[in-house]
Amino acid sequence: MKPLRLLVALSGLAATSPALAWDYVLLDSDKPAQAFELTSAELGIHPDVPFKISMRLLHGGRQEGVSLVDIDNGTMKMTVIPTRGMNVLQASVGPVRLGWDSPVKEVVNPAFIELNGRAGLGWLEGFNELVTRCGYEWVGHPGIDNGELLTLHGRAANIPASKVVLHIDEQPPYAIHLRGELKEQAFKKVDFSVVTELVTLPGSTRFELQDVLTNQGDYSKEYQALYHSNFSTPLLEEGARFVAPVKQVSPFNDKARADLPTWDSYRAPTRDYDETVYNLVPYADAQGYSLAVLHNKAGSLGVAVGFDTRTLPVFSLWKNTDTHGQGYVTGLEPGTSFSYNRRYQRPLNLVPQIGPGETRRFAISYELLRDRAGVDQALAQVRQIQAGRPTEVRETPLVKLDQ
Repeated sequence: MKPLRLLVALSGLAATSPALAWDYVLLDSDKPAQAFELTSAELGIHPDVPFKISMRLLHGGRQEGVSLVDIDNGTMKMTVIPTRGMNVLQASVGPVRLGWDSPVKEVVNPAFIELNGRAGLGWLEGFNELVTRCGYEWVGHPGIDNGELLTLHGRAANIPASKVVLHIDEQPPYAIHLRGELKEQAFKKVDFSVVTELVTLPGSTRFELQDVLTNQGDYSKEYQALYHSNFSTPLLEEGARFVAPVKQVSPFNDKARADLPTWDSYRAPTRDYDETVYNLVPYADAQGYSLAVLHNKAGSLGVAVGFDTRTLPVFSLWKNTDTHGQGYVTGLEPGTSFSYNRRYQRPLNLVPQIGPGETRRFAISYELLRDRAGVDQALAQVRQIQAGRPTEVRETPLVKLDQ
């Protein structure tokens, strides 16, 4: 397949640079997903580390018809799911993976998921990704708001991308961009477009998400976003630690309140533990940047999640340290909002508005910390952002939930 050489944006998927680049339309309304493979050698370029991008289709069971895009930047391997909200299924560097082992083993096609099922918890039937987009009309626990059942964490994770474009810079360092457009639309309700973008450099142990939400409607609308970023072994283990520049921490509910003294450390897999959640308000640097780190007990392996607090001002820490079979996992979740149902978050001023034609940009980065030096450097960044400022430990939940 020959690339399109473009100086300007493909329709609805704007390039971030005017420089010439290779662009491949992998999927569109008039171009169904099909097998695809491209290497740096085929482009005639020679980065320090050769890379490869491919697309494949899944068959059988509830993953029938799901498309996957595999990006191997020469050091890190990532898999993106256009069929499921451009979510990141997994990432790995050698034997070290970022992600978790969900009881959901298939990459489930949204066509087989009933979000209203299980009293609004149907979303869980497809939940197994490293990064799951939550939103954008709402996030949070299921429940009634303004007479409408809001299902768990919104619809974005189960919206197939309308258009997917692979964009590779022609100049060093040959950045790899995968772009997809999600359309969250309902007559009289919402008309949102979300242009998603994953960016990585050849040879890097890092990738970034750069998403743009646009209200295409004629009226202001509420919106919410949360990036459910999920990690397990080998990072998560007994004695693993969560470290971030925290202004305030509070328990999500009374169950989390009981474990508040150990909110930033982890248990071994614990039968019947289920989950605890903590609401965090992070500190940020002068540019609005903040950083959260998860590392193993020895401090020799970890992950750093960076985010822009100007549009993602709060953070949820989900600790699901149940058995391995049940799903031993923790979620590091920057967002506009916490995980309460939307009706509880308006009094907290965590249900923002977006006007007609307006946009909101969400930026999140993920970096594997492969050794003690990498972990120590990230922890030093956290301390620099904290800058000696205190952390308020609030003993009671922010809201009183209905029983």
